[in-house]
Amino acid sequence: RGEEEEEEEMEGWHQLYPGHIPTSPLQKALLAAGSAVMALYDPYRHDMVAVLGETTGCLALPNLRDKMKNHPEGYRILQERPRIRLSTLDMARLQGLPDGSLGREYVRFLEENKVSPDTRMPPKFVDDEELAYVIQRYREVHDLMHTLLGMPTNMLGEVVVKWFEAIQTGLPMCVLGAAFGPVRLSTRKLQVLATELVPWAIRSGLNASCVLNVYYEQRWEQPVESLREELGIFPPP
Repeated sequence: RGEEEEEEEMEGWHQLYPGHIPTSPLQKALLAAGSAVMALYDPYRHDMVAVLGETTGCLALPNLRDKMKNHPEGYRILQERPRIRLSTLDMARLQGLPDGSLGREYVRFLEENKVSPDTRMPPKFVDDEELAYVIQRYREVHDLMHTLLGMPTNMLGEVVVKWFEAIQTGLPMCVLGAAFGPVRLSTRKLQVLATELVPWAIRSGLNASCVLNVYYEQRWEQPVESLREELGIFPPP
């Protein structure tokens, strides 16, 4: 009878949210180590980057959740749980918005860089349903960070965004990407990164309010420059 109860408990644990895979601390450590190696070897392995974020975010995710709970707009996001997917976006409407607006520039970013919001993987290894949504939200607003910061999806742009996100979120995965991403850059790009882009990303990350506390879906008409100013992001160099 004891074994049956234990199995029922484990089965309930599996149902924290769709796709959840319960793991022990040792399993998380092994997954973190393996995904870190693979992510450093190939930074475009988004699946490995995702696993690394989930298995190492045990301290950062509760902190981000608390920041959202203590902010009116962030709290509403946690309650309503909006998703940024092709199925939830009115692409025709966003394309018809004025140049410079958040919605128009976001669609322009997706088109120019040939990326889709649907490529963001759902969480699997976060053992808390609310924290799983927090990391899902972080992933789905990542492209909006590129839009706000004016950064492309090449390695230089990704490293700059990771520096900003590392300061903003404290996620070890972002810190790792910010620290080791530059090793693949040319000497010229490293110079630009070190002298202009990283100092700007760090200053902006420290100065800006929490970017997860913005209900972007209700801000599509807002000019990007206005939202940058509201958040405290300095104009890109």
